[in-house]
Amino acid sequence: MRVLTARDDAVLIECDSLDETIALFDAMTALRIPGVGEMVPGARTLLVPFRPARVTAQEIEAAARAADLSGVRAGTPRRLDIPTRYDGEDLAEVAELLGISADEVVRRHTNSTFTVGFVGFAPGFAYLTGDDPLLDVPRRSTPRTRIPAGSVALAGTYSGVYPRESPGGWQLIGTTEVPMWDLARDPAAFMAPGDVVTFSVDPATERARSTVSAEHASAPEPAELAQPEAADRASALEVLSPGLQTLFQDLGRDGYASMGVSASGALDAPAHRQANRLVGNSPGEPTLEVAYGGLRLRAHGPQVVAIAGAGVEVTVDGALPRTVPFGAAFALDDGDELQLGSPTAGVRSYLAVRGGFDAKPVLESLATDLLAGLGPDPLATGDVLGVRDPAAPLAPVTSVADEMHQDLPAAGGDSIELRIVLGPRDDWFSAEEITRFTSQEWRVTPQSNRVGVRLEGDALTRAKSGELPSEGCVSGALQMPPSGQPVLFLADHPLTGGYPVLGAVITDDLPLAGQLPVGATVRFRIVDPRTHQPRTHPPRTQTSGELR
Repeated sequence: MRVLTARDDAVLIECDSLDETIALFDAMTALRIPGVGEMVPGARTLLVPFRPARVTAQEIEAAARAADLSGVRAGTPRRLDIPTRYDGEDLAEVAELLGISADEVVRRHTNSTFTVGFVGFAPGFAYLTGDDPLLDVPRRSTPRTRIPAGSVALAGTYSGVYPRESPGGWQLIGTTEVPMWDLARDPAAFMAPGDVVTFSVDPATERARSTVSAEHASAPEPAELAQPEAADRASALEVLSPGLQTLFQDLGRDGYASMGVSASGALDAPAHRQANRLVGNSPGEPTLEVAYGGLRLRAHGPQVVAIAGAGVEVTVDGALPRTVPFGAAFALDDGDELQLGSPTAGVRSYLAVRGGFDAKPVLESLATDLLAGLGPDPLATGDVLGVRDPAAPLAPVTSVADEMHQDLPAAGGDSIELRIVLGPRDDWFSAEEITRFTSQEWRVTPQSNRVGVRLEGDALTRAKSGELPSEGCVSGALQMPPSGQPVLFLADHPLTGGYPVLGAVITDDLPLAGQLPVGATVRFRIVDPRTHQPRTHPPRTQTSGELR
C-alpha cells in the first residue's frame, strides 16, 4: 500500500487490486473518520479528500494501514445485457492495435463476461473488467472533445458506455440505445458495482433492450438539464439576453460520488458567497454564474441585487438610468433593465438576488454540471426566474469590495501564478521535465470550459509508458495525456481519469483557476502541501510520489 499526495487536502491510496480497493473503501467508510469527505474508488486506488483542520494525511495513512480488509460484499449480483451496434469509428484501429480483424474484436467482446468494478468519470459511467486478456488497448493520445451518448468503448483492460455526450479518450467500437443514466428511473444509473454484464450484437434498426426489465430500456427523459420553471408571479427576473453563458450555481452537490456524480458548483466559490452576503442571503443560495458578461435582465417587482467575481460595468436602464457600483448591493424597481458589461480581467461574475432564486433542484442542488448534464439548463432569452421572498429578516447589506479579488488574470496581461503540490503521478515524469513544466508559461486555449482548462505550451514527455488504471481525480488536478499538453480540471471534471496527474492546484488557488480567460498565460509554483511554502522537487526515487 502506498499513500500519495493528490492535493493539499486529498490523498490517493494505492492498492494491489480492485478487490482490495473496494475492501479498503468499505473499511474506511465504516470508520467514519472526522474530517474525511466522500471517497472515490478507482481501479487500484482510493481517493480520500479531507479537511486538514480536522484530520491529517498521516492520520489517514495510519488508519488505512490498520484497516481490516477481510470483509467481502454479500449479495447476488444482477446480470445485465447491453445490445450493441458495432459501428464505432475506432473499431478498425482497435483491431490493428490488437493484431486481429474487426470481426474478431466483436466476437471476443460479445463472448466476454464483464463485472462492474466502480462508477466514475460521469454519472452512470461504469468501469467494466472483462475475462479476455487480449482486449487491452491504449487510450487515444489526445482525448476527443465530443463523444456521443451511448458510445461503447475500450481503454486499457476496461470496457464502458458513455452515458451522455462528453469529452473522453477511450477507443470507440460501437453504440447502444440502452440509457446508462436516467433520473426518472430508480436507480438512475443502469449499472452498479458488482453487476455482471454482457454485450450482444444488436441489429442497426432494432431498439436496444435490457434483459433486466422494460423499465431499464425506456428512453431517457431529458430530466437532467431541465428548463428553469417559468415564474408567473410579481417577483422575478426576466432574461432579455443570457450573454455567452449564464448558469445557475451554488456550492455544489455532495453525496453522489457512488453514482459517478461530482460536486460541481461555482468555480469561484468566494465570489459566489460574497454576492450572497451582499444581499443578505445564506452562502448556499444559488447565484447566476455569468461567463464573459453580456447578461441582460428585467426586474418584475422591486429587487435587491449584487454582483461579485470578475469586475464588470453594471448599468440600469429604467426611470432613473444609471451605472451602479460593482461589489455592492443595489435596488431595482419594477421594469428596470440590468446590463452586465464584459470583464477586463477574469471570466465569471456572480449575481445574487435578495431572497434567492425559486427553481427546482436536481439531486438537492441547483448547480449546473455541464459534463454530467445535471441541473437547470443554461439560461435562454425569455426565461423568467422566480425570486423568493426572504424567509427571515436579512442581515444588513454592506459593501465587501475590498475583500474581493484584486488581480484576476487577463487575456493579454501578465502571467498569473498558481501554486501546486506534486503528485500523485509526478514519478511518471523526470525531474528535468517537471522543471520544464514549472519554468515555462502555459497559454489557456479556446477549448477550455467548466470541465477543465486546456493549456498549450512546450509539451512534456513522460518518463513512463503504458496505461494508468483509472483513478479518482480532484478539482485542480493537472492531467497529462500523451500529447504532453496539460488539462487543469475544474468543478465539472470527471470523478475518475486514466491519464497521469503530475500535480494539483492547491484549494486556496482554485477560485483563481476558475477565472482564467482564453488567451491568459499561467505559471505553476510547487509548494509544500502542509505549509504552502515554495519547495523544489526532491530527487527521483521509487517512492517519490508518496507523502512527503
